[in-house]
Amino acid sequence: MIKVEMLSTGDEVLHGQIIDTNAAWLADYFFNQGLPMSRRNTVGDSLDDLIAVLKERSEHADVLIVNGGLGPTSDDLSAQAAATAAGVELVMHQQWLEHMERFFAERGREMAPSNRKQALIPATSEMVDNPVGTACGFALQLNRCLMFFTPGVPSEFKVMVDQQIMPRLRERFVLPEPPVCLRLTTFGRSESELAQSLEPLSLPEGAVMGYRSSMPIIELKLTGPATQRAAMEAVWPQVQRVAGESAIFEGTEGLPAQLAEHLREQSLNIAVSEQFTAGLLCLQLASAQAPLGNSEVLSARPETLQQITERAKTFALQAGSALALVVGSLDDEHLHFALHTPKGTYGLQVKFNVTRYALRTRQEVCAMMALNMLRRWLNGWDVAAEHGWVNVVDSLEI
Repeated sequence: MIKVEMLSTGDEVLHGQIIDTNAAWLADYFFNQGLPMSRRNTVGDSLDDLIAVLKERSEHADVLIVNGGLGPTSDDLSAQAAATAAGVELVMHQQWLEHMERFFAERGREMAPSNRKQALIPATSEMVDNPVGTACGFALQLNRCLMFFTPGVPSEFKVMVDQQIMPRLRERFVLPEPPVCLRLTTFGRSESELAQSLEPLSLPEGAVMGYRSSMPIIELKLTGPATQRAAMEAVWPQVQRVAGESAIFEGTEGLPAQLAEHLREQSLNIAVSEQFTAGLLCLQLASAQAPLGNSEVLSARPETLQQITERAKTFALQAGSALALVVGSLDDEHLHFALHTPKGTYGLQVKFNVTRYALRTRQEVCAMMALNMLRRWLNGWDVAAEHGWVNVVDSLEI
C-alpha cells in the first residue's frame, strides 16, 4: 500500500482562523482514487518547523502533498523550506516567470516585483503547472518520498491535483482499485441504536461498517475492497431494512438535490415560507436548483396549528405553486410545520425534548424535518415521523 500523506501549512490554518477545506477535499478525492491517506499534518509559518517536518515525513511517506506557502509574501516559506531540506538552492524558473508576466499583462496590470518569488523553485525539482493562478507548483524527491508543493487557493489546488499530480502518480505507481463505499443517510435515529441493530450482520472479508454523525443526520458507510463489491451489495439490503423509513437518501448527493430531481420529474414547483429556519430551507432547495415558486422569510408570530395549516393552503394559491412548505415560529419549545399538496394540506406540531443544542443546529434539524415531510409525501407515506429528541405532538389534515 502506498503511504500518502498531506501537509497543510500556514498560521491561519494551524490556529483555526480558516477551515482547511483542501484537506477534506483531498482525503475524499484520493480515497476515491484508491489512495486513502495515512496521515495529515499541519504546520504554521515557521521555516524551521517546515524544514523539520519535511525531513521527518520524507523518511516515512511515499507521497506527500504540501499545501500552501507558495505566494509572494514573506510568510510564504514552502519553496525555501523544500530547498533547504533537500540541500539545494532556489533557482528562477524562467518559463514560469514569463508566464506570470503574460498573466498580468493580459489583464492590463503590472506585475509587482514580489511576484518574482513565485517563480523560484528548488534546483532539483520539477515544475508542476498551475493553469489557474500565478503560484508555480513543483515536485521534489526527498529520501523515499515524492513531494508535491501546491498553492493553498482551493480553485488552483484542486485543478493541479486532478490534472497534474494524479497523472504523475499513475505513471509512477501501480495503484490499487478504488475501494467500494456504499452510503446511506438516516434522520431521526441515534448512532447507538443503528449500531446495535447492524453489528450482528455478517460482513464480507475486509468490509467494515462505519458511522458518521453530523447533526441532524447519521450516515452509514459499508466500505471494503473492490473485489468484495458483489458480496457487499448482497449484504446492503439488510442495512436498508435496518434503516427503514429513517433512510432519507443514498449516495452523496444530499436530500435537497434528490427532492429537486423528484419535483422536476413530476413537474411540481414549491413555495417556501419560513420563520424559525430563517431562510435556510429555501437556500438548501435553491442551491439544489429545485423548482421554487415565490418564497418568503417572516418574523416570528404566534399561530395555532390550524392557522398555519390554513396559511400553507392560501400561500400556495397566492404563490401559484402546486406545493407549499411552511415552517412556523418557535413557541415554548413547540414548532409548527405545514405542507400543502394537490391532495391535501397537512400540519404538524412538534416539541423539542432537548434544548442544549445551539440555535443553528436546531434550525438545521427543523429544515431537515421540513424536507423529510416533503420526502415522505412524495413517497406516498404519512408525513409525520418521530425524530429522536423532536417529537410530533399533534397533526392535522384539511
